[in-house]
Order: sequence, then structure tokens, then C-alpha cells
Amino acid sequence: MSTRFLSVSAALGLSLAATLAHAQAPTGKVTVVTSFSKDVTDPFKKAFEKAYPGTSLEVQNRNTNAGVKFIEETKGNNQSDLFWASAPDAFEVLKGKGLLQKYAPKATGIPEKVGSYPINDREGAYFGFAASGYGIMWNERYAKANKLPEPKDWADLTKPAFYDHVSIASPARSGTTHLTVETILQGEGWEKGWRTIKEMAGNFNQITERSFGVPDAVNSGQVGVGIVIDFFAFSAQAAGFPVKFAYPTVTTVVPANVGIIANAPNKAGAEAFVEFLLSTPGQEVLFDPGIRRLPVNPAVYAKAPAGYPNPFKDAQFQKMITFDVDKSEARTAVVDTLFDQLISFQLNDLKAVTKTLHEVEGALAKKDNPKARALVAEARDLIAAMPVSEAQASGAELRGAFTGGSQKGARQAEVEQQWAAFAKERYAGAKAKADEALKLAR
Repeated sequence: MSTRFLSVSAALGLSLAATLAHAQAPTGKVTVVTSFSKDVTDPFKKAFEKAYPGTSLEVQNRNTNAGVKFIEETKGNNQSDLFWASAPDAFEVLKGKGLLQKYAPKATGIPEKVGSYPINDREGAYFGFAASGYGIMWNERYAKANKLPEPKDWADLTKPAFYDHVSIASPARSGTTHLTVETILQGEGWEKGWRTIKEMAGNFNQITERSFGVPDAVNSGQVGVGIVIDFFAFSAQAAGFPVKFAYPTVTTVVPANVGIIANAPNKAGAEAFVEFLLSTPGQEVLFDPGIRRLPVNPAVYAKAPAGYPNPFKDAQFQKMITFDVDKSEARTAVVDTLFDQLISFQLNDLKAVTKTLHEVEGALAKKDNPKARALVAEARDLIAAMPVSEAQASGAELRGAFTGGSQKGARQAEVEQQWAAFAKERYAGAKAKADEALKLAR
């Protein structure tokens, strides 16, 4: 063996040893604020602590909005190192308030985009570690027992067959549901998107407080169909539940992110956790049956289970819409509040008029009545009506009512009351027309 080869080998050995020594340098408690459930955090905690002996990952579970608020409220005496969640607009809020510190990950092999969406923040404030899309999950046994067709698109969930069989989480309390709602609004447009959402909502069985309440209900057969982020269905399938999942025509794939909180008490530990998430071993943890997210490193898919979706190769991902995170962030509070005031808090009235409309349309399918059909169209237009335009939703006046100023509380309450009254009036008018149409159709 040549002296030159020995010298090169020795140099490589020293370099590798130095790298490993540096990688194992972080110690102590690393505190992460996250919206992810224990099914996700526990496997990562175990793998990270094994990769970095001497570290301890402390997980503080809060929903996305509560996590953002917590970081804002504790910035004067920050004790958290990382924010770890799915919603990119939540990271934009923290970034805009200077609550994330910049970092340049050393991990390699990760492309700039997944689908049409940038994986990392271009200014280095947060980093994508996994990707997810939004769609429809259903329980096959439940569907068969209730004679439900397979739902493949959002419009399918507006059909009479799905009345009282669909569940969703409140977007005001679930960052992933907010993104689902926002995706529909961006993909179909403001007016048409809200019409679709309201028509689906008329078939809702329940609106849950947390996003994981939806897949739990579908898995158990409490409801048949759930509007969810894809990994809920994939992990349920891996656990043996009889569920299926479909990406609708209008959907998107976006990264789930991690960011280092400004003035992190264990900065070295926080950086180590980011590097671990982006490393090959960290990316492979995403294949865990309890997680089943989409890695952002294309090379890792060589070890994926059979039939695993691949956003870097599967054609359906290339057709998904380009999600505008700035638009979403600018109107988050308005969209979430509109959903609650027009849907969550008016669900019984919305379901009542929807049920009547289904009955009318069923009768009209057997014997047409032009006047009744015209009343149905008028009723649906009343339901679809919105109290604000898309421009107003992102405008300074409404943003100020929800996000700042000394008059925020009073103005927000006033706006919410106006929107609730608007919905009640429109749904009552729609119900009157639907009742009249039913009399004519019978």
C-alpha cells in the first residue's frame, strides 16, 4: 500500500472523527414547541437522543396557533429552542416578528422545491423536513355499510350521499385544516371556493377541536369521511385500519417545517436537531408506521415501503396548485374567523337547509319542476354569499381588527357579530326558499 494512500486515508479518518466529534458535541435539554402528536414526536425523540448521546428532547405539545402565541408571549424570557409544525404561514408570522433566528443547514441532497413549493425559507429562518398534501380519507367498511361512493374530489363531498358522514377540524384550531381551506380558496377562487366549502359543510357530521380528532373518528367508524392531511391516512393504513385516501384535483403539497427560536437557550442542541431531521437517518424516521410523512430528500425514497407516494416522481404532484404562503398569512385570521362564524357556529342551520335541498333535488330528479329548481338555485346562492370580498379579506382594515391596535378586541367582536348575523339571515332565507321548493316538487 502506498505512502500516499495511507496519508489520504489517515486524513479522511481524522476528518471523519472530527466531524463525528462535532456532531456529538451538543448536550443537555433541547426544548421543542410542536403541534405534532406523540406518534410523530416519540420516534424522533428516541432516534435523536440515540444519535446525540447526552441530549434530551423535551416536547411541549400545543396546536399551531397556540404555539405561535406561546412563543410571542415568552420572548422576553425564552426557554424554548425550536418550533416544529406543518403550517408554513405560522413560521412566516414568527419570522415577521423576529422570533426565529437564521441558520444554514449543512445537510445535502435536498432540492429547492417539492411539487411547486419551496422547501426552505429563502432567508434561512425555517426549513422543510417533510412534505404533506391535503385531501380526503374514508373508512371502507363504513362506506360499504352506508353505501357511500368513493370520494375523489371536493365536489363529491357536497353530494346527498355524504350528508352527516363527513368530519373536519376547525381551521382556527388546526393549522393543517387552515391550509386545506386556504388551498381550496386559492385553487378555486374566493367566491367559488367558499361555495364549495359551504356545500361540503352542509354535509358535516362534526367539526373537531384538533386535527387528529378527524382521523381518529374515521378510523373508529364514528364517521365515514374526513378532510385531512395525507399522513393521517397513511399512518392509519400502516396500523391496519381499513381506510383509503385521495388527493383531490385542487390541492397542494407543502413542507412541514422546523425553525430555531430567537435566543434559544440551547442553540447548539437546536442546530443538531435541525441537522438530524434533514439527515438520511432522520429522513428515514418519516417512514415509521406512526408517522408516514413524505421525506424532502429524494434519495431516501429508495427505502420507502411499497406503494409509498413520491412527490418528486409521481405525476399527480406536479399538477397540484402553487400555494401562495404570503396570501395565506395575510388573511389567516380573517379566513379562520369566517369559517367559524359562517360554518362552525351555524352548523345546525346550514345542515338543516342542506338536508332540505337534498330532498328537493331528489324529488326533482324524478319529476322536474322549473319553479322549484329556480328556488333551489336562489337558496344555494344565499348560502354561498360572503360578507366580505377577497380584497377586503386581505385589506388593512380587517387585518387591523384581528391583529393589532388598541381597539382590536371591540372591533373584532363587532365584525364577528356582523358575520354571524349575515349567515343567520342568509341561511334562514335559503331555508324558506328550500321549503317552498319542496312543496312544489312533491
